[in-house]
Amino acid sequence: MNQDSVERRQFVKQSAVLAAAASAFPSGAHAQSEESEKIRVALIGCGGRGTGAAAQALTADDRTELFAMADIDSEQLVKSREVLEKNVQSPEQVQVDPERRFVGLDAFQKVMDTKEIDVVILTTPPGFRPFHFEAAVNAGKHVFMEKPVATDAAGVRRVIENAKISKEKGLKVGVGFNRRHSPIHHEVVSRIHNGDIGEIPLIQMFNCRADVNKRKTRVEGESELQFQVKNWYYFTWLSGDFMVEQSCHEFDVVRWIKNDAFPVSCQGQGGRLVRKGPMNGQIYDHYSVDYEFPDGSIITTQHRHIPKTWSWFGEKIFGTAGTAELSFKRAGFVQPTDPSKKPWGGTEKENSYQLEHDHLFAAIRNGTEFNEAERAAHSTMFALMGRMASYSGKVVTWEEAMKADEEIAFNPTSWDDEAPFYPDENGEYETFLPGVNG
Repeated sequence: MNQDSVERRQFVKQSAVLAAAASAFPSGAHAQSEESEKIRVALIGCGGRGTGAAAQALTADDRTELFAMADIDSEQLVKSREVLEKNVQSPEQVQVDPERRFVGLDAFQKVMDTKEIDVVILTTPPGFRPFHFEAAVNAGKHVFMEKPVATDAAGVRRVIENAKISKEKGLKVGVGFNRRHSPIHHEVVSRIHNGDIGEIPLIQMFNCRADVNKRKTRVEGESELQFQVKNWYYFTWLSGDFMVEQSCHEFDVVRWIKNDAFPVSCQGQGGRLVRKGPMNGQIYDHYSVDYEFPDGSIITTQHRHIPKTWSWFGEKIFGTAGTAELSFKRAGFVQPTDPSKKPWGGTEKENSYQLEHDHLFAAIRNGTEFNEAERAAHSTMFALMGRMASYSGKVVTWEEAMKADEEIAFNPTSWDDEAPFYPDENGEYETFLPGVNG
């Protein structure tokens, strides 16, 4: 991650962001009392998204300090720290002494064992998220964790169990479903809930784009486990497959529109047209999954990562009295058919990635209730059950998905541990085939 990519994530705090946060949510951390103390933060997973999340955490509260960092790669940790020192409001907020720069598979636990730390940012590959979240809850730390929160049914159940414990402990937990903090999304969803477009029999969800290139070459001497973790995006046990890893944003928005209801069932299909060869691991490059909800409404979804194809992601909402849309351009509109109701449209000017941290740290500072973990686990399962249906070629119900004995992710303790999957003599990995091994 270079400095330009950091700047593209808009780490600099904008006054509009703070105004939106103050109007839509409880008073923020920027209004903290003068006697407030420092909030010490640790970053676990120092890649691009982790570095971005740490910068946003330091922007959310003037008395926030990055106190420790952890990663499996010492060079990545150094790069992340250097980027943060150059991009935060005050370099004094980055106070990561050498003895608090932890490297290795057990680095996350060393962070948890550091008593001075108040908040941990969990941005390692998603397959590790349930284990790291559990460790954070056991250690009594507040948490910000990226989406998705698991890559299998067992992981979802682990997150839900620890979400309940975190609430009992009064811990604050934020999750990277940033659209829940977007003023544009709030406006559109509020108008839908107010009945501006009537009942909602159909929602179309899209995540179609060219490709996501995170491929890294194999290095002589590294173990199979090291190679897979380095290329985590392309292995289901680590990423959940691309529909789970990326489309989970859209799944969360749909659940929000549906008042966080659970789907009844889904069926779908997918496969690999262009993601072939050793560097593409196991994951698909396209999906089409349909869901049914208890009220009889249907959610149709399309997911595609193929170069030189139509690119669009967002939601198209079809009501009995109008339509609405939310797009990746951070734009939205509501178009009622009733002439007595005015249409509405707008484009996002605030940075919802920043807002989600503003709201989390406001809750930590003010002691207000804030815990997104269980809701995030259910949104993750919404995506996961679609993958289950596509891999298996079968109809999957919500109950079946939640109780599934699927457990593909694990928390390794050594690079010599057995990897869940191995390549064949050509270096290619067996993918999941409906009716065969899905």
